[in-house]
Amino acid sequence: MATAAEWIEGARPRTLPNAIAPVLAGTGAAASLDGAVWWKALLALLVSLALIIGVNYANDYSDGIRGTDDVRVGPLRLVGSKLASAQSVRTAAVLSLALGAVAGLVLAATTAWWLVLLGALCLAGAWFYTGGSKPYGYSGFGEIAVFVFFGLIAVLGTQYVQALRVDWVGLLLAIGVGAFSSAVLVANNLRDIPTDTESGKVTLAVKLGDARTRTLHLILLATPFVISLALVARTPWALVGLLALPLAIRANAPVRTGKGGLELIPALRDSGLALLAWSALSALAVGLG
Repeated sequence: MATAAEWIEGARPRTLPNAIAPVLAGTGAAASLDGAVWWKALLALLVSLALIIGVNYANDYSDGIRGTDDVRVGPLRLVGSKLASAQSVRTAAVLSLALGAVAGLVLAATTAWWLVLLGALCLAGAWFYTGGSKPYGYSGFGEIAVFVFFGLIAVLGTQYVQALRVDWVGLLLAIGVGAFSSAVLVANNLRDIPTDTESGKVTLAVKLGDARTRTLHLILLATPFVISLALVARTPWALVGLLALPLAIRANAPVRTGKGGLELIPALRDSGLALLAWSALSALAVGLG
């Protein structure tokens, strides 16, 4: 039976920056419109955290029952390692997603009811990433989904529920956050190319191959810093986002030097840290600038 520490590791805490960063960026974008509402920002954070933990457990469950995680070179998986039953991990996923749904319903009720439809789309995206008979994560669409759900929807949704509108600043921040979030998944899938190929999981990394996946990681990490330059049109303080550049360079180091397997885990961690730092700095800049 899995311990509390193993359940926490199974929730994949290294991915939590992907949930926190879009709320920071969206709140900064709302503040730039003089529309920040802090209790709504906290609710949006709850939605984002619950969804990412839910999708992580759902991924653990679905990959586990398919046998995809039977041979791993990365962090712990609960079902694949047989530390927890598939049913208990599925229950954890459902409970996490349900918590996110409840918080989302409160936001919708106090903002606009059409957000319920958007929330339903997010829940479906979370479950069918690796769930169902034809999971889209097994067909190379994972990075696109991360860009859309944890970039565009999460950032612009956070801005909208607070300011009741979105603008070009929010859109640029959403693109930057989405690029960083996708870079985290690219690093993960780069590490798993050999095992995913063997198990039949056709990720984007499997489709692109090792060399082009490493190039994609670099492009995704560079994109937010180009956006920092573009945001100077809103405020010159946007340049503080460049302070996150050393973290991004460190995140790409194992990738550009040809590391593989467990040696790529720092790339996941540092991509997430760069995402969090860039989002916080850029949100502060546009919000106060």
